[in-house]
Amino acid sequence: MNTPAHLIFGAAAFGRPGDRRVTLAALAGGLAPDVSLYLMAGTALILGHAPAQVFGTFYHSDAWQQVFAVDNSFVLWGLAAAVAVGARSGWAVAFTGAALLHLAFDFPLHADDARMHFWPLSDWVFRSPVSYWDGARGGGWVGPVEQAATLGLTILLLVRFRSLAWRAVFAGIAVLELAPLILWGLIF
Repeated sequence: MNTPAHLIFGAAAFGRPGDRRVTLAALAGGLAPDVSLYLMAGTALILGHAPAQVFGTFYHSDAWQQVFAVDNSFVLWGLAAAVAVGARSGWAVAFTGAALLHLAFDFPLHADDARMHFWPLSDWVFRSPVSYWDGARGGGWVGPVEQAATLGLTILLLVRFRSLAWRAVFAGIAVLELAPLILWGLIF
């Protein structure tokens, strides 16, 4: 799934009106498994590497995949969640829970761009026949379903959270998710 959708899903599942710390943790947890990708790809692009090289070569390299294995590991996030639950830490449960939710949605929706989700126990990679973005693998229907679910959960968040600031945050994230759809609608 696209990163903004992960943030909305994480906030809907773990965010708590009236508890800023827990809601911020849920948003951060929804983002956490993608942070290394943004840092590495962003750095490579700033250094002048072509997008085709970054996403076609670097992304699939053993070095980058090893980094992705760490922050996309059900094993590591599951252990962290167990510690959070054991510590009875609301914000840590929200953070790790949203990260695990992120992985749960990524696992069946990544094909050629799949990760080692069971590292360090295994280097096995599940290459799904379905992709959230690749039109040849269902991206033409998965993408709109993702966007519809994101819109529905955003509406739920706008109802649950009365604060204008939180509403602006959630609406902004939804715009990032829906921007491609909106732009294509305006162009065509």
